[in-house]
Amino acid sequence: MNSKDEVQIENLDFSRLNGLVTVVVQDIRTKEVLMVAFANKEAIKKTIEEGVAYFWSRSRNRLWMKGESSGNIQRVERILVDCDADAVIYLVTPMGPACHTGRMSCFYRTLKP
Repeated sequence: MNSKDEVQIENLDFSRLNGLVTVVVQDIRTKEVLMVAFANKEAIKKTIEEGVAYFWSRSRNRLWMKGESSGNIQRVERILVDCDADAVIYLVTPMGPACHTGRMSCFYRTLKP
């Protein structure tokens, strides 16, 4: 990896989604996509500082740490940034299910043709 492949938080493009970037959460071991959420600059900063996944809740209009009520924290091992700098992947070690249904992943349903 060279320095051109490293992105600072100031270089993320929060303008496309009204101050948010899309966050794909992926299990670092299995590579399974666990969930998709959104983060503002504060959520990204707290994630980097604390090493656990923070997001911006659009429905509650507030910052939230994954697992704050369920205990199913996601330890963030690495953050990848897409080519447009408007989406990131949190590579995590999950401490329990990601989905509020109790499933490991929020992606468990198949779209009918």
